[in-house]
Amino acid sequence: MSDAAPSRPWLLFAITPPRRSTEPAEARRIAERTCARLRDLDLDALVIYDIDDESDRNPHERPFPYLPTLDPGDFAEEHLGSWDRPVIVYRSAGKHDPRALADWFAAQDVRRVRTVLVGASSSDSAVRTTLPEAWRLRREHAPDLATGGVAIPERHASRGGEHERMRAKQAAGASFFVTQVVYDVGAAKSMVSDYHYACGDAGSTTVPVVFTLSVCGSERTLAFLEWLGVHVPTWMRNDLRHTDDPLATSYDQCVAIAEDLAQFCTRHRIPFGFNVESVSIRRAEIEASVRLAAHLRDRLGAGDGAQAAAASAASTPGQPRS
Repeated sequence: MSDAAPSRPWLLFAITPPRRSTEPAEARRIAERTCARLRDLDLDALVIYDIDDESDRNPHERPFPYLPTLDPGDFAEEHLGSWDRPVIVYRSAGKHDPRALADWFAAQDVRRVRTVLVGASSSDSAVRTTLPEAWRLRREHAPDLATGGVAIPERHASRGGEHERMRAKQAAGASFFVTQVVYDVGAAKSMVSDYHYACGDAGSTTVPVVFTLSVCGSERTLAFLEWLGVHVPTWMRNDLRHTDDPLATSYDQCVAIAEDLAQFCTRHRIPFGFNVESVSIRRAEIEASVRLAAHLRDRLGAGDGAQAAAASAASTPGQPRS
């Protein structure tokens, strides 16, 4: 995973760290199983989420209880030494003391570690470090640490302006973006289109936008995605609720979403990629996520998508084309 414009779309795979109560020996076994499962996928990086409660984002009961997890940075450093690709460690800025966050930035091996900075889940959240302060600390203590920002298509659809938030994060140092889970492909296309043309108008670089995909194997998982703020179109929700095999239906929907977004970004020469999320403890959902990543690697590794990304990298950065 190069920090320069990608020669082909990126493929990432996202996991959550084990529960905080996990014994070190079991954490090592989990890491070993994860590495074995993913090693043949030829991933550009492994993403490790920084899980937060987020109950302040939604007054309704959480479909799954919040269980604190190991710190993602600690899990990567202590248990993923055998992983031979980059890791992208999420940092929820509000959870961390500024001094501790600065020390973490300074300690990272920039050849192996990337990060994504995440802001508070709502304006009412109590935070220890604000997102702008986290960006400042990263610039001061780890200027060479490749850092991404979060992009939320639903926020763009409901309020507008997400493309300007992306440009502000880019000005602060973001060299790529990872979206919230995408089920509403129209919202994702509108967001990335506005971002692309705004960059072109300003004469600035369009950095890669990585779209997150997540298979959904049950109505409870669907409820959790919606609780997190993911917009699932009515027709898609109906399909998932009334099919005899929601996991297979969801898998097919993720493939269709990926194809649509790949074609859109290819046509507009927008650098892009996909992040396949695997956050379920259900084996069937984990295996479906791995199959989805393998399918996307086959699709992205050759053909129009890879060729268009190479053309995008060679073209004038940020110049709108359609």
